[in-house]
Amino acid sequence: MQPFLVTGGTGKLGRAVVRRLHDGHREIRVLSRRAQPPGTPASHRRVVGDLRTGQGLDAALRGVGTVVHCATTYGKEDITTTRNLIDAALRSGSDPHLVYVSVVGVDVIPVPYYRHKLEAERMIARSGLPWTVQRATQFHDLVASFFAWQRWSPLTLTLQRFRFQPIDVRDVADRLARLAVGDPAGRAPDIGGPRVRTMRELATAHNKAHGLRRRVVSLRVPGRIARGFTEGANLAPHHAIGTVTFDDFLVEQRKDNGT
Repeated sequence: MQPFLVTGGTGKLGRAVVRRLHDGHREIRVLSRRAQPPGTPASHRRVVGDLRTGQGLDAALRGVGTVVHCATTYGKEDITTTRNLIDAALRSGSDPHLVYVSVVGVDVIPVPYYRHKLEAERMIARSGLPWTVQRATQFHDLVASFFAWQRWSPLTLTLQRFRFQPIDVRDVADRLARLAVGDPAGRAPDIGGPRVRTMRELATAHNKAHGLRRRVVSLRVPGRIARGFTEGANLAPHHAIGTVTFDDFLVEQRKDNGT
């Protein structure tokens, strides 16, 4: 069986993907700009390569059958890194299956980061490589960060009529691992977490979980970005997966933090 390469394999999603692929006793390479530290398990073997410059990618992709592309720069460099990855994959001669994780609504909501993800999707589809793109809704920890950033405020601000369908990172990793060992699917059905909730409801749950007795205030915001979120372009209600709700995540987060 040809090896798997996971980009972003040292990040939260990438680590979860690596664990799931390793459970199937597969050979996995984790792309990293830094060499493997002493004591790292052999199953998490790092290969040194830089997606931004392309350096080391040819060696990293040699003989690889599937690439799970989890790495992100959260900006315009996602286009550069994806192009460098595609170019190296084409040079490898093995035509690896390229699995890419994206975001629900990237083709509708004009957030700059989303536009870059959408361009990366299009590059992959035009590459000539076998490919699968999986869009997912926002992770629980991203949604929680909206409120954590306001921890010193006497109020919790939310955006009026915004809704989210937060998903657990482990559920996304499960889906990516299954896609990675399967045949190329092109654009896979979007996925989201088990429940759609208003931003106000999520903020109230976050405050309760952290013992915060703050008033939640909803602001009305105009524009195309706001319209995308209020009209539900960021949701996948007909493809809800997993059982870990945002409240479950908050309980688990507090236990992990020892609070």
